Amino acid sequence: MASRRIRAALLLAAAVAAPLTAAVAGEFVPVRRVVEEVIVTEAPPPPREEVIIERPSPRHVWVAGHWQRAGNEWVWQNGHWLQPPRLGAGWVPGHWDQRPRGWVWVPGHWA
Repeated sequence: MASRRIRAALLLAAAVAAPLTAAVAGEFVPVRRVVEEVIVTEAPPPPREEVIIERPSPRHVWVAGHWQRAGNEWVWQNGHWLQPPRLGAGWVPGHWDQRPRGWVWVPGHWA
């Protein structure tokens, strides 16, 4: 009985440690996130003009900045460079979408 518990604990530890080890090694580890839908009643301000800094490598893709809601205020999130998770992946920008209940943030993602 005790050996089963020990074996189960070791398997659980290995399952938890493997993704963490890959992330530390710089590998892409897919993470499924549940994003709560953000709905606001007023339209976001127009996008800011950004100064795009030098590309770190030819593989990096620019992810433009966007407005986020923080309480009752709009807060600008600066753009940044990201490396695609796989060869040929393209960035689909996040955007605010107007719907019947208000404005909804649709997060950007790799396609």
